[in-house]
Amino acid sequence: MSVHDELRSVQRCLDDLTRSVGRLEQQMGSGGLDMRRVRTDTEHLRESVAILREAASSPAAIARPDLVTIPDTPYDDSLWIDTDDEGLGARDRRAP
Repeated sequence: MSVHDELRSVQRCLDDLTRSVGRLEQQMGSGGLDMRRVRTDTEHLRESVAILREAASSPAAIARPDLVTIPDTPYDDSLWIDTDDEGLGARDRRAP
């Protein structure tokens, strides 16, 4: 399945969940803290799926950045000339 098919499937399930929460709310009432929490969580899921759908439809989601290979060989010591050792200060001076 493609990403768009999966997102459509998630959206259908979320629509079913929203309808079920609505029916449950009619039966139990909407005044309780637990029911408000379930309704709020359902709304958050709906917003999250909408964000995922936007991200999946943008061209940036398709194009992944190039990976940078970091060699296992040690760095050249000349990179560290005139640098301070963290917490120790410069090499030629005493630490306070």
